Amino acid sequence: MATSNFIDTATIWLHAGKGGDGAVTFHREKFVAAGGPDGGDGGRGGDIIFVADDNLSTLMDFRYKRKYTAPDGENGRAKRMNGADGDDLVIRVPRGTVLKEAETDLVVADLTGSEPVVVAKGGRGGWGNSHFATPTRQIPKFAKPGLPGEDMHLKLELKVIADVGLIGFPNVGKSTLISIISAARPKIANYHFTTLTPVLGVVRVGPEQSFVCADIPGLIEGAAEGVGLGHDFLRHVERCRLLLHVVDVSGCEGRDPKADFEQINHELAGFSAELADRPQIVLGNKCDIASPEQVEEFKQYVEAKGLTFLPISAATRQGVDNLPALVYNRLKDLPPVKVYEAEYKRPDKNAQPTRPFTVERTGDHEFTVDAPWLERILAGTNVEDYESLQYFQTQLGDSGILDELVAQGVEEEDTIKIGEYEFDYLY
Repeated sequence: MATSNFIDTATIWLHAGKGGDGAVTFHREKFVAAGGPDGGDGGRGGDIIFVADDNLSTLMDFRYKRKYTAPDGENGRAKRMNGADGDDLVIRVPRGTVLKEAETDLVVADLTGSEPVVVAKGGRGGWGNSHFATPTRQIPKFAKPGLPGEDMHLKLELKVIADVGLIGFPNVGKSTLISIISAARPKIANYHFTTLTPVLGVVRVGPEQSFVCADIPGLIEGAAEGVGLGHDFLRHVERCRLLLHVVDVSGCEGRDPKADFEQINHELAGFSAELADRPQIVLGNKCDIASPEQVEEFKQYVEAKGLTFLPISAATRQGVDNLPALVYNRLKDLPPVKVYEAEYKRPDKNAQPTRPFTVERTGDHEFTVDAPWLERILAGTNVEDYESLQYFQTQLGDSGILDELVAQGVEEEDTIKIGEYEFDYLY
């Protein structure tokens, strides 16, 4: 970035909370010989929620903290007491921040509204052993562990929300113009790149009539390829419904107004074809020091392209007083500010095999089973308890793992590896 104060992109890692484990407990009470299982369920892991905050204007905070983890749910307890849910982690970002899945660049959410958005969901809590009691299995010594929360590698992009964007080369008078038509007070000086961050100003047209205008830092040739400041800030033009293209019609710095006009439009098209078609009003600034012939020649050039031309002088306010009403009337006929639709879809667990697995022979008498769901069952199984092992073996049979082992030639006393666990295969 060109400045240390304004950060409009960031990459972070999200880890939603893990669900609490179910409890393996049994009712103990005086004069009650066999109270039965009473293990409670684990609590849900905390979600990670994003909220738009109008008091924020930069993603600076995310430059120093990159990993966000929501609290885990509590484990279940005796007397059928469920563990507490993990607290949700709320992350506040500037309004207009677009969240994208980093690997695919697909939009997860656009924080333009005020509704909170759940981006990463916490894991479900595991069942306590009270759920597994049956007439034939009255003393279940196992429970389900909690499920892990969702992980996500997230990219944040701040795209300012403004109806109108001021574009043009550096030092053409954009900052002076926005300071006149709105209450914005950007730093103004007679040198290039005075504006290093987008400046927003509310332009009042009437008692209940207004629009938001953004002064976009100056573009230069090659901005769409990353030259100068423009590449960093072109994204802030994307939401603008109307562009005010400010051109120094006087050519006082030895520049050609026509060449400047074409170059800026070339940079917009290089960044986004959609931006190249965005409606424009061309403002011929510094007309107070330009000759009438210069103004007229540029006016004819612009109007020949079917665009509206307005000669102004931000320094003397010539033509500026009529600008807000002209812009407001044009905005009434344009679509609302662009909102990016969510593209990213969470993996559909129901669309895949509910219990996928692979079986691989990894030695003369060794097989390795890759089945994360089975490892979670093992974590909640008491391998020294007959009923627990019986339940585990039922899962092996129902899932088709045993059939696959037999198909690959498993023999008695061969070693079966599942995650960190090892078993001998017995008929």
